[in-house]
Order: sequence, then C-alpha cells, then structure tokens
Amino acid sequence: MAITSVRGRVRQDSLPLILCILLLLPLVLWATGCSSNGVSASGGPGGAKGGKKGGGGGDVPVTVAVVGQKNVPVEVNVIGNVEAYSTISVKAQIGGTLTNVYFHEGDFVKKGDRLFTIDPRPYEVALSQAQANLARDEAAQAQAQATLARDSANLRYQQAQANRYAELFKGGIISKDQSEQLSATADATTQAVAADRASIESAKAQLEAAKAAVEQAKVQLSYTQISSPIDGRTGNLNVKQGNLVAANGAELVAITEVEPIYVTFSVPEAQLNDIKRFMAERALEVRARTQDESAVEESGKLTFVDNAVDAATGTIKLKGTFGNADRKLWPGQFVRVTLRLSIRPNAIVVPNQAIQTGQNGTFVYVVRPNRTVEVRNVTASLRVDQDMVVDSGLEAGETVVTEGQLRLAPDSRVAVRDGRGGAGGRSGGGRGEGGSRGGGARPGGKGPQT
Repeated sequence: MAITSVRGRVRQDSLPLILCILLLLPLVLWATGCSSNGVSASGGPGGAKGGKKGGGGGDVPVTVAVVGQKNVPVEVNVIGNVEAYSTISVKAQIGGTLTNVYFHEGDFVKKGDRLFTIDPRPYEVALSQAQANLARDEAAQAQAQATLARDSANLRYQQAQANRYAELFKGGIISKDQSEQLSATADATTQAVAADRASIESAKAQLEAAKAAVEQAKVQLSYTQISSPIDGRTGNLNVKQGNLVAANGAELVAITEVEPIYVTFSVPEAQLNDIKRFMAERALEVRARTQDESAVEESGKLTFVDNAVDAATGTIKLKGTFGNADRKLWPGQFVRVTLRLSIRPNAIVVPNQAIQTGQNGTFVYVVRPNRTVEVRNVTASLRVDQDMVVDSGLEAGETVVTEGQLRLAPDSRVAVRDGRGGAGGRSGGGRGEGGSRGGGARPGGKGPQT
C-alpha cells in the first residue's frame, strides 16, 4: 500500500510538467520550421551579417575568369562601301549600224578585247576616196616641180642670151631694141620660175591636207571596231545588235574595274590626328568583312584620306585599296571595315561582362584565394571583340567575376559555377581547375582549404 501511494503522488506531481511540455511543443516546432526557411535571429537572409553568404544560406554561385595579358590591336571599326576602282562608259564615236556584239552581259573582259563592230563600209569608201585624193595631190606636186625645172632652165638660157646681146649692143653690133627684148624675156621667165615655186608650195600644202584626210578616214574606220579600254566586268547591254547608233549617243555598256578595288568609309574627325601620325610611320592595314553568312575578309592598305572634314557629319572620308584577286568584294556592297592603327603590347584584358558601372565609376569583383570577393575600381579603355582592355586596377593572373555580380557585396563568399571565361583564362569548374592559378574556387562550390 505504501508503494502504490508513492507512485500516485509521483504521477500527480509530474502532471503540471507534462502539461507545460505539451504547451511549449508547438512553439518549438514553429521555431524549427522558421529556421529551416532561412530566418535567423539577426533577421537577415542566410544567418550572416551583411549578406556575406547570399540568400540561400550558402556561397553565392558565380562564374569567373582569369585576367589575361596579351598584345591588343588598336583598331577603328566602321561600316564601309565597296567602290569600283574605275568605271568606263562605252559609247560609239561614229554613227552606223551595230553589226556585231562579241560578249555576253556580265562577262569579264581584258583590255583590248573586241566588244562591238559598227558597219565599216561607208568608212572604207571614205578612206579609199581620201587615198585617191592623196595620189592626185602627189601627182600635182610632181608636175609643179617639173614645171619649175623647165622654167629654171629657160631662165638660165635667157639670162645668158641677154648678157651676150648686152655686150654686142655696147660694141654697136646690134640695136638697142634687140638687147632690151632679150632682157625682158629673161625677166618674164624669172617671174615664171617664182610662180612655179609658189605652185610647188601650194601642192605641198594640198598634199599634207590629203594625207591628213587619209589619216582621218583611217581613224574613223578604226572606230567601227570598239574594244575594251580596261580589264573589268561588263554590265547591262543597252543597245542590241542590229540597232543604229549615233556618235556620242546612248551608252552601249558600262565596264567596272574590280581588280583592284576601293573600300570607302568614314571615321570621326577626332581620330584624324592618330591616323595621320601612324600613316607617316607605315602603311596602315585595312580589313573588310562582308556581311553575309560566309563573312569573307579581305586585306588591303589605306591609300586615301580626304582633304576636308565633312562639316555636316563631323567625319572624314578614307579609302582602302584591295587587290581583290578572288573578286569577293563587289562594287556597291556594304562591308564591315577594320582600320588597324597600331598594336598595344602586354595589355591587361578581361571579359566585357566582368566590368560593372557604379556611382564611383567602373569596377570589378576580384575573387580572393579564400573565396571571398573584393570590389576593385578599374579604368577600362579599348574593347576588343568580347574583351575589355583595363588600363589600371588589375594584374594578370587575378580572378574576376563575370556572372552573378547582382547577388554580391564586399567580402561575399562565392562558389564557382561551371563555365568558361575570356581574356585568355578559364573560368572555375573546368576540369577541376580554379578560376585562377593562385588558389581560385574549386568545382562544386568548394573553395580551397583555409
């Protein structure tokens, strides 16, 4: 009986404690659930002050890249237009019927290749007539020279006669009338000789005119055969075979020279001084890339800088000359032009997405060896493809964050995700390599042992 009484008292004394435990149990369960949902006593996410571990209670997942160092080309990238080296408009220089066409539209022709024939028969007749006139004038000149020779001989004889009769007159052998008659005859022959000489000069002039007429007829006849003045590609045939053409009339065909070829583009006037300075040192390279799927790139040299800046656009016109041996560039085509000014050696480069902009300028998140990040102010300058050149603030080999910056704050702890960075470095998660050689994060969000 005594034992039973003690057990009853124990049960009665424990009842209030059991009731308290039952009342506190829901509160404990509620607190445990809140803790599993990320609510901490500090009232912030992740149970860490300042958000160092991110919103999930763990490290912030990021993608990183290694800061690289390489030679960077200093280039100007613009849109340009392909321009034919020369364009020739072929027209007829004489009138007539177009009897033959020796090419097809779009053919490539060489300098001197025959293109057209105009009916030559009227010009062949004109040449024959001019040659006949030349022969006539040559005969007239020969006749004038023969007449001069005859009259010159008569003049010599008559002058000798006049001299003898003058001596006889002085001796009183003949009369004065006979002496004067022979002297007058000699004077008349002298005038005839002068006239013969004038006739010869006139025949020479007529002969030169006849020769010029023959040459003119030959030239006109040569115009019946129209040849290509340059190497190039023919365009649309505007006058078909059999039509009548007029001298200096409608264009027959246009020929464009595409080997070599120009690429014309404009750059801002602010870059003019640099261009002139580098041109004085060496020939500047120009590359042109087509905008189609094949993306063919041709290389040439800068050969022309305009003599004035366009006041309306603030740009200056430049031309690059390309060999275009494969004829990949076509007149009128739009291309992406790259003008290389110089090479910047050993430049520090990072992926473009690593550069962030804040109130104090540009900055990056640098990953420390202990997997925490620091904010580093940087000075960025050139953009090269997917990389950005950094003038100051970074050293080669450091690791920077390229993705996931929005969840970061100074001293946040990070976990590197799989991916690849730029700037000559590999991001974390690639085949067990860290974001940098100096102790970057390891795959699966595990950093180096600290």
